[in-house]
Amino acid sequence: MNFYTRKWVKPEDLNPNGSLFGGTLLRWIDEEAVIYAIVQLGNPHVVTKYISEINFVSSAQQGDIIELGIEAINFGTTSITMRCEVRNKITRKTILSIDKLVFVNLNQEGMPTAHGRTEITYAYVGIDKIKKDDV
Repeated sequence: MNFYTRKWVKPEDLNPNGSLFGGTLLRWIDEEAVIYAIVQLGNPHVVTKYISEINFVSSAQQGDIIELGIEAINFGTTSITMRCEVRNKITRKTILSIDKLVFVNLNQEGMPTAHGRTEITYAYVGIDKIKKDDV
């Protein structure tokens, strides 16, 4: 994985069974993945296009620390494709895996546009490079 973030499972994140609500986890994944896509493509106008089958393997409980791992696996002309794995940071057990998340680069008019990227950028792409009108 090229990017990791961690979340602490709090009471407001739980479902009626007392485990992490799947919808909350999916929201966290979508948010972290789009941030990763924005940084990689250098454009704040990126949208979720597709998320493949989601495989919930185990659950998380209140107080658990989970780690979301995201990796870019393909750069299309207007898109970036990633995969994701979420695991319990302490036990290392996989909680969820997603084989494919696709995000599309948009222009100012909201239309798909070529991004010109072909590989992962590890260098910091600063906000100062994004025009103020774009944000």
